This record gives sequence, structure tokens and C-alpha cells, in this order.
Amino acid sequence: MKKRSMRKRTTSSSRENMIQNLYNTCKEVFANGKAGYVPPPADIQRLTSVLDNIEPKDIKFTAPSLEFSSTNPGTKEAPLVTYIKLHECNKFSIGIFCLPPSGVIPLHNHPGMTVFSKLLVGTMHAKSYDWVQNHDQFNQQQESGKRLAKVHVDADFSAPCNASVLFPESGGNMHCFKALTPCILLDVLGPPYSEGEGRHCTYYQDYTYDACSANGTADVKELELKEDGTRYAWLEERNEQFVVLGGTYDGPRIKI
Repeated sequence: MKKRSMRKRTTSSSRENMIQNLYNTCKEVFANGKAGYVPPPADIQRLTSVLDNIEPKDIKFTAPSLEFSSTNPGTKEAPLVTYIKLHECNKFSIGIFCLPPSGVIPLHNHPGMTVFSKLLVGTMHAKSYDWVQNHDQFNQQQESGKRLAKVHVDADFSAPCNASVLFPESGGNMHCFKALTPCILLDVLGPPYSEGEGRHCTYYQDYTYDACSANGTADVKELELKEDGTRYAWLEERNEQFVVLGGTYDGPRIKI
């Protein structure tokens, strides 16, 4: 009887420390991290493994109501997204996005950053891009304010699912999300955004090839064949900003 009780307490204690474990792992993985730093594969696997084992019950926070939109019925505006900060320092940040149905995190970049994302609750559509390098035949279009990018991910994801990772130059560094159901997304940035250090969040509008071809761009079909069918789009910077509601974290405390 005692052995059974002891095992049960150990399991409970382990689950209660999942967020602390995430913080401790981030602190080690990003200890020497600066802009452009990519953790070695072993560290990426270690942090990914920690995230893959986190469940909604480990967060134990009071999520905002996600069932209904905070916008007026009949409007085209997406409902507001809530962001809850768990921790932020100059090396990394840990936060939670809470998206109501049709809530959108618009297309944006992560300059010099490695980002881990874990969908804890719900179903969402994710789309991500990486810049295409050394395609001089597209300079004319790039001069008009659009830059060529290739699609990395364009799919629906449902919890529970494994964490995803993006890197400064690959893995879908520019991404966007749209909630198909109420969603909770755990996010780790290393390092976080910093205006003072030049890591400014830039937002984009993506344009399909059909739309751009009508404006006289180069032959896209030829490029698609050369790149083994990879899909492409033009990205143009937007001046709009992403407004989120601020939430308060009331889950397990993190010991710094």
C-alpha cells in the first residue's frame, strides 16, 4: 500500500513541475543564445521533448472564455486573441496564446529567432513560409515591395500534437495561425523580440502566383518545376499591428 501511494505522489509531483521543467530547460538551451543562435540538435530535441509531454492540465491557469467572438456579429474583424506571459528575459520568453474560433495570429516573422510552438487545445490552420534566396529573375517584383517566399507548412493541426520548431533561416520562419475551434497555443521564443536589439516583428500580406502573374511577374511554372513542385507566394510588408488582449497567468509559479 505504501509503495503504491509513494508512486502516485511521485507522478503527481512530476506533473506539477512540468512548467518549472520547461523554464529550466529553456534556461539551459538558450543560456548562450543571441540573435541568430540556433541550439544544437540535442538541445532542440530536449526542449521539444519537454513540450511534447506538456498537457493542458499542467498549465493549470484560468483561460479566458474562447467560445464566443468579442466582435460584433456580422463584422469582418477577427475576434481578439489573448496573450498570457509566463516568463520573459533577454534570452527567451514563454507565453500562451488563447484564440477564440476564427481568431487569427497574422503572418509575421521571427528575425534571428528559434521558436517552439505547442498546440495544447483545439484545431487551427497554420501556414508558414521561408524566404527564397538567389532568384535574380524576380528582382523586378522584389523592387515593387514584394519578396518571394516558399510555403513550408499549409495544413490543419489538432491537439494533441507534437511541438513545431522554426529557425532564423528555415523551418517556416514566417507563420500565421487561424483558430478553427477554441485554441490554446504555448509559445517559446529564443531570443524574444527586442526593438532595441533590432528584432522587430514585421507583418506581411501574402499573394498567390495567380494574383502576381496578372501584374506581369516572371514565369512561375518554370520555377515550380525546377524546385520539385514547391509552392510559392509573394510577401509584402504591412504597416498594421497585431493587437492582443493581455491576460494574467495564475498557473503554477516559476522559480527563477
